Amino acid sequence: MAAEEVSQTVDHYKTEIERLTKELTETTHEKIQAAEYGLVVLEEKLTLKQQYDELEAEYDSLKQELEQLKEALSTNTIHLKITGSLLGLSAEE
Repeated sequence: MAAEEVSQTVDHYKTEIERLTKELTETTHEKIQAAEYGLVVLEEKLTLKQQYDELEAEYDSLKQELEQLKEALSTNTIHLKITGSLLGLSAEE
């Protein structure tokens, strides 16, 4: 009877080792998948950050250009008013 108990115990441990090995393999696979997904997310984040930086630089450049154009328009408007006034005075004389 003792030999039978030992045999059952050994079988139980073999079954438990197989179960744990399978569980470890599955868990390891899940961790690898999670790590790969994390890398994809990090790469996407980096790409989006680069796009954001480029768009922000373009925005700043366009904002500066707009301010320069506003200033030039304002200056031209003043010159046109002055020229109009001078022409108006010249016409009256």
